Amino acid sequence: MSEASYKGWTRPGPLPPGGLDAEPGETLDHLCGHFRIFQYAKGHRFSTDDLLAAWFGTTWCPRPRRIADLGSGIGSVGMAAAWRCPGAELHTVEAQAISARLARKSAAYNGLLDRYRIHEGDLRDPGLFEGEAGFDLVLGSPPYWPVGSRVEASHPQAVPARLEVRGHIGDYALAAARILAPGGVFACVFPLDQVARAETAYREADLLLLHRQDVVFKEGEPYGIALFAGSRRADLPPGFGDAAGLPAVAAPITVRRRDGQVDPGIALVRLVMGFPPGL
Repeated sequence: MSEASYKGWTRPGPLPPGGLDAEPGETLDHLCGHFRIFQYAKGHRFSTDDLLAAWFGTTWCPRPRRIADLGSGIGSVGMAAAWRCPGAELHTVEAQAISARLARKSAAYNGLLDRYRIHEGDLRDPGLFEGEAGFDLVLGSPPYWPVGSRVEASHPQAVPARLEVRGHIGDYALAAARILAPGGVFACVFPLDQVARAETAYREADLLLLHRQDVVFKEGEPYGIALFAGSRRADLPPGFGDAAGLPAVAAPITVRRRDGQVDPGIALVRLVMGFPPGL
C-alpha cells in the first residue's frame, strides 16, 4: 500500500520517509486524522472503543504536556491522543513484544519517534516509569472480561486485549494513580454492563470520578461502553468530592440509529478525531 487513503480519501501532504509498508500478515489502516496504524490481519485490531478513549481523555485534559497510555497494545489509543495533542510527549507501556513492534513501526510511519516512547513491561510493576515526571493525562483501554468468562481469541496476541491475563481495570487505576502529575486525569473505557466495576476501581485507587460518557452502539440495543475521567482525590480542593452530581454524566452518544445510519452525535466525535465529513 503506497498511498495513504481511506475510502477514497487521501491524506494531505507527502508520505513519511522510511519506506515503511505492511509486511505479510499485516495491514496498514487509517486511524484518525492523517495517522495510520499497522495491525495484524488476524490478530488484535483497534476498535471504536480505543478512539473514543483517546477522544474523551483529551477532551477533559485538552492541553497535556505528558501523556501515558497503559497496556497500549498496537498503539491505537496513544497515537490517537498524539494526533490530537501535537505538542505532547507520549509514553506507553505494553507487555507483548509483538504488539510493541507494530506500535514502533506505526510511530515511525506517523513521524512520532521524537516524542513517542514505548516501554515494554507490565503496567502492574510498581517501578513503572520510575524516575519519570508525572503525567498530565493517563489513558487506558483495559481488557473487559476475566479469564474463562469468554471464548479466547484464536490469535495469541488478541487474548490479553479481551481477557484479564495481565491485570484488570483496578490495576490500571492503581497504576494511573501512581504516575499522575498533580491535578492529572485518568481516562479509560469499560463496558456499560460493568460500570460498577469501573467505579470501584477508581474509588479503591483513591481517584474521584469526575466525568462519565455512555456510548450505545445501536439505538434500541443494550450493548455499549462507558468512558470515565477522574483525578486523585488528594489533588482536589478539600470537600470537592462531597459535591453532589459527581460524576457528571453526559447524555448518551449513539453510534448507529435503528435504520443503520450514523447518528449525528458520533459524527461530531469523528470530526473532532479528524475523519472527513460523511465517513
